Amino acid sequence: MADIAIRNVEKSYGKTAVLHGINLEIADGEFLVILGPSGCGKSTLLRMIAGLEGITRGEIAIAGRVVNTLEPRERGCAMVFQNYALYPHMTVAENIGYALKVAGLPKAERERRVAEIARIVGLEAFLARRPSELSGGQRQRVAMGRAMIREPKVFLFDEPLSNLDAKLRVQMRLEIRRLHQRLQATSVFVTHDQIEAMSLADRIVVMNQGRIEQAGPPRLLYAEPATRFVASFLGAPAMNLLPATIVAKDRARMADGTEIALDPGRFVVEIGQAVEIGIRPEDVMIVWPGSEGAHALEVEFTEDMGSSRLIHTRLGGMEFTVLQPAAQIEAEGHLPITIPEDAIHLFDRHSGKRLERHIPVIGTAASAAA
Repeated sequence: MADIAIRNVEKSYGKTAVLHGINLEIADGEFLVILGPSGCGKSTLLRMIAGLEGITRGEIAIAGRVVNTLEPRERGCAMVFQNYALYPHMTVAENIGYALKVAGLPKAERERRVAEIARIVGLEAFLARRPSELSGGQRQRVAMGRAMIREPKVFLFDEPLSNLDAKLRVQMRLEIRRLHQRLQATSVFVTHDQIEAMSLADRIVVMNQGRIEQAGPPRLLYAEPATRFVASFLGAPAMNLLPATIVAKDRARMADGTEIALDPGRFVVEIGQAVEIGIRPEDVMIVWPGSEGAHALEVEFTEDMGSSRLIHTRLGGMEFTVLQPAAQIEAEGHLPITIPEDAIHLFDRHSGKRLERHIPVIGTAASAAA
């Protein structure tokens, strides 16, 4: 078993607090992605699991054993870094097998293990090369092979794909997911890229300013973001967020008088409450001109995305985007749209919290494992 328990963990550098009471349970064999912007504390948390950063308060346990005071090599973790950190004077085989050499394994056993790992990560033909003779994707595979050969309880990935081009990132995501399915090791992957998070994770933890905003399966976080931050961070193109005021249980009004219909059975609101209405661009419905309840939006410009078009307009004086399949008629002039009530997300403008009778799972010690 290699479950990880993070309990009330805090981290400060002098008087500057960077992590504020993190509670998280990571199941044995789970692929967990920690997602957030630069400076949110995600890499710091990963380095604390690895033992590369000290813990100011709280505790971290791996496989039921508190590891706060253990050295990194005693924790059973292997880390794959963003910059590969390969030895340039060593061959691929020597880089992969270096940890076994330091451990004193016989040469024959080292060579057998290196050959096995090279086969798994697709580097059999490159064992005699040095890192300078490899592509970025091949170097990342060497780094992964070097981590795998230690047979760790836990794999830790610190933004390992950020230095690769778009095509290689897609390829390496597939490689990492296949590797996880094969080894079934507990994996913690840190990234600021929501596409990586959505495609790799069994569960995503979204962090912001040293705190967990929400934790859950990718589809839950996308469909039911618990806060405005999660709503805006997940999704490409980003969710439309429109400031408005509640004027009735079933209506919100924007600054220019534009009204948006709400389902009174879904939301818990008060008259006069300041809110933000969230609508994903793909949920907007394009209708015939003159349709009942339609908003006529002036098209500013259109981005051709290949299989789809992203139409930039304004609603209620605010920027508003609509995503439509490329097969639809290209929008020109005015675009008539309606907003389905069941596609609306509503957030309190001051707290940023979702205003719904059913509140999604938030990332606490008890709920994060749900």
